[in-house]
Amino acid sequence: MTKERIHVEEFQVKGDELVAKVKEIIHEGNVRRLIIKNEEGKTLVEMPLTVGVIGVLLLPVWAALGAIAALVTDCTISVEKVVTKEADKEPESVV
Repeated sequence: MTKERIHVEEFQVKGDELVAKVKEIIHEGNVRRLIIKNEEGKTLVEMPLTVGVIGVLLLPVWAALGAIAALVTDCTISVEKVVTKEADKEPESVV
């Protein structure tokens, strides 16, 4: 039996690196949600992603990220990932 847990990671990036980093994160897989915050910690955009979101459906996302990247100098990307583990194994530490 497997259990799913949500693991949150944060990345600090410059505005011009935003789109490339988001593409890298999505390519890694298991991403449930992306949250982009500005320097003050205010949420600029929150994007739920599902396993089926690929290709043409991401075009509006890239356009929005490009606009955000042009407006901010530094930002934080919060990534919620699905972590699957076996239930009968000893729990792993997830921060």
